[in-house]
Amino acid sequence: MRVQSSATTPTPIAVTTPRERRALGTGLAALGVASFSLTFPATAWGLQGFGPWSLVAVRSVLAALVAGGCLLVLRARLPQRRHLPGLAVVALGVVLGFPMLTTLALQTSTTAHAAVVVGLLPLTTAVFSAVRTGSRPSRRFWLAAVAGAAAVLAFTIGQSGGALTAADAYLFAALLVCAAGYTEGGRLARVMPGWQVIGWALTLCLPLSVPAAAVALAYEPVHLTAHGVAGVLWVALGSQFLGLVVWYRGMAAIGIPRASQLQLAQPLLTLVWSALLLGEHFTAAAPLTAVAVLVCIAVTQRS
Repeated sequence: MRVQSSATTPTPIAVTTPRERRALGTGLAALGVASFSLTFPATAWGLQGFGPWSLVAVRSVLAALVAGGCLLVLRARLPQRRHLPGLAVVALGVVLGFPMLTTLALQTSTTAHAAVVVGLLPLTTAVFSAVRTGSRPSRRFWLAAVAGAAAVLAFTIGQSGGALTAADAYLFAALLVCAAGYTEGGRLARVMPGWQVIGWALTLCLPLSVPAAAVALAYEPVHLTAHGVAGVLWVALGSQFLGLVVWYRGMAAIGIPRASQLQLAQPLLTLVWSALLLGEHFTAAAPLTAVAVLVCIAVTQRS
């Protein structure tokens, strides 16, 4: 059944000047980063009640049901055929690849360590964006982005005792697939509403996620706890759908490279959540890294 709509282009942000548009876009992207910063602690909670494969499949199904409901209620038009390859990249990178790889990593890694490794995502996304969209950020932008990434990498290696682990391999692979999904999603958000980008990507995954959830739940034991349920609900609704809605809208407004650098703050926020929600501890190097990263964010935003 074809879902109808009277609009084919995204609703413009209701602002009157480019400065206001940038401010609103930055605010939306920052809101997305704030929601993403809770993903790892929520995943750790979810793993208390679900197996890794069950957690990923169930979160995808729940998010897809909510997204599909929004698409039906708002009578969104089916995506054009030329947009399907891009939506497939978003689905494979953001809906399936990143959640699965990071969940596997969190079985043996702390959320604080994982958060700092994923701090390399802004630079990875900026590189993918330059290759995919032809954007050419300034030299100052690249210097600040590389400096921020170097600070994150130095922190990561220092915390792991100078050696990378299997969990780090999962996390670095997650960086690549997520950067591809972010870049393609940001590009599509210029021609369709951002909520439809992630909505259709989630819906396209239903033929895979529903049977995967059924099989995983049959083989992995489930122990329903308050933390487990809260964790899976947040990663499904907060991280997988609502966070990506505002994130893609913000990326469309201010550009992929600039929006991606806001994510340099995400590891720092996750460190705070890890301490508050999970009781994890981190060394004095964390605030030093925080200062360096925040300086880099300021430089990239002014570039």
